[in-house]
Parts: sequence; structure tokens; C-alpha cells
Amino acid sequence: MTPGEKYGRRFGLEIATGLGFNASMTGGVIRLFVVFIATIVFTALPALVSAQESGDPATQLQLPAISSFAPATDPSAPLALGGGGEVTLSAKLTEEGEDISRGLVWRVFGQEPGPDGKLPLIASSQGGTSSFHLAPGGYLVHASYGRAGATKRITVGREDKSESLVLDAGGLKLDATLAGGVRIPASKLKFSIYDETPDASGERALIIPDVSPNAVVRLNSGTYHIVSTYGSVNAVIRSDIRVDAGKLTEATVEHKAAEITFKLVREAGGEALADTSWSVLSGSGDPVREVVGAFASLVLAEGDYTIVAKNKERIYQRDFTVQGGRNQDVEVLATDANAVNETEGMESTD
Repeated sequence: MTPGEKYGRRFGLEIATGLGFNASMTGGVIRLFVVFIATIVFTALPALVSAQESGDPATQLQLPAISSFAPATDPSAPLALGGGGEVTLSAKLTEEGEDISRGLVWRVFGQEPGPDGKLPLIASSQGGTSSFHLAPGGYLVHASYGRAGATKRITVGREDKSESLVLDAGGLKLDATLAGGVRIPASKLKFSIYDETPDASGERALIIPDVSPNAVVRLNSGTYHIVSTYGSVNAVIRSDIRVDAGKLTEATVEHKAAEITFKLVREAGGEALADTSWSVLSGSGDPVREVVGAFASLVLAEGDYTIVAKNKERIYQRDFTVQGGRNQDVEVLATDANAVNETEGMESTD
């Protein structure tokens, strides 16, 4: 009997005894286990020894680490390769400033345009200072911080290196008040930021629309054209504001406007009549806004106006004046004294 058979016989006996077979039953069972175990051991042993000696990849599988890089738009472009060096990217607002610790968006592009004519995105990351493993070669790195940004061309080798970008950027915080410093509800106040220089057609490029008051907007240094809108009609203030690198610029404009509520009533202080349509005309007769409802509220710039109310085929009108910062109710009496014929009313609204 060979050593392997002896070992298999002893191993089979132990398994049979452990399964609860008694001595009188183990003869046939042992022979069965000897054949079964010996077949497995001697069949698998050479393969295991061969795998250990040859370094079979299946026995040394390593899962790649999870990275925060965005998928490359070009599937053939490398995302992160161990053959290259590690590149650490940082950015700051000014040359003498400190590294920005959060709020950055990094994008690494290849230098050769893809089939669509665009540079392929190789990797991206968010936060502050970020590190990338890239294959040796040239890349374009873009760092954005809000609406501020900078681009730099870098070369990657097999050695680790660091690159720093200077954004030359600052912050802008906008607000507006009424005369006397009266606060304007934030829900009725918006800002739009435009390029300072108009194009050939006289239009300025819109950079950021609908900026909320007191929100900090990050911009590259320079002068910007700011439009502040109170309400949605004609209370608009325009101004040019300079943003300096590394600084927060705070600007507050003053609106000369007020909120006016219109009511058509049968008597002074009476209940507003429903199903009324309104037309607001400027002092020169130009249409300003049309609304429908028993109560019509509008924010209007300072000046003289005419309000025209139409209810049940009858037209009434009244002149009124808006003073900055003085909200008021304007009642139009549905009386013969304020009534106009429909032809005259239509002419007034043209």
C-alpha cells in the first residue's frame, strides 16, 4: 500500500467515524472514502503546486482602487495609469494667496481633439487640492471656482510633480434697498451679471442670470455690468462694478420704486370687484403691463402713470403717481365720473 493510500485510508476512517458509522460498518465505507479522497487529493495537488510555482493570475487577483475621477468621454483615453507619475494640482486666487481648500472643480483634458473636434476629458475631481495618476504625456488642466477659472498646459512624466494655478479671481456680493435704506424682500429682487463690453450689435453677453441678493459669486477680476430688477415690470437699476482679485466686493444699489396694489371699487374703501382686467400706462401713454384680478399688485418705478380698469364691458381710469419707497393702494371708483367709452379706452391702451 502506497503512503498516499495509507493517508487516504486513515483520513476516510476519521470522516466515517465523525459521521457516526460504527466499526462494523466502516469496512465498505472506508474503501469508498479512500477512493474518493485519494482521487481528489492526487488530482488537485499537482494543479495547486503548479499554480503556486507559476504565479497563476487567478490566485493573485487584485481589485483596482475606487477613484473619484469622472469617466473619460473617449473610451480609449487613459483615466489613471500606474505607469505615469502622480500630479498634485492646487489653485489660489492670487499669486501670493493661499491654496483654495474647497469648491474647486478640476478637469484634465487630452491635447488631441477627438472625432467630434473636442478635447477628450481624461479625469475630473472636486474639492480643493487634488492628485491624479496620468500616463506620461501632455495635458490641459482647467480649474473652475464658481464662475472664475484658469487653464494650464502641463507635461506628465514618470516622476511625481506638483502644479499650481492662479485664478486671478475675487468675489461679488450684491444687494439693493429702497430710499432710506428700506429692505427689499429677497423674493422680489434679482440680479443679472453681464460682460462689461457690448458686442457689435450693442448687446452684452449674459454671464450669470437670476443671482439672489447677498449670494457670493466668484468671478475673474475685471469690470462687470450689473442689472438689478425689483419686481418684474420696470424697476431696473444698471451699474458697472469692479471685482478685484483676492477680495470680496460688496455693492448695494438703491431702487426708486414702490409696490402698488390696484382695486376697482364702487365706493371708497369698498370691496374690490372681481373679474377686472388692468392696463398700466406710462405718463406718455405707453403700455407698461396688463394684469387680471380683483387685486393687482405691481412694483413700478418712480413716475406718473394712468391705470385703466375694465369690468363687465365698462372701462374706468385714473391717473396716479409712484414715489420711491412709498407702497400704496390705488382705488379706481367704478363711477360715471371715471368711466370712459370703450373706443376711448381702447385708444388709450394702444
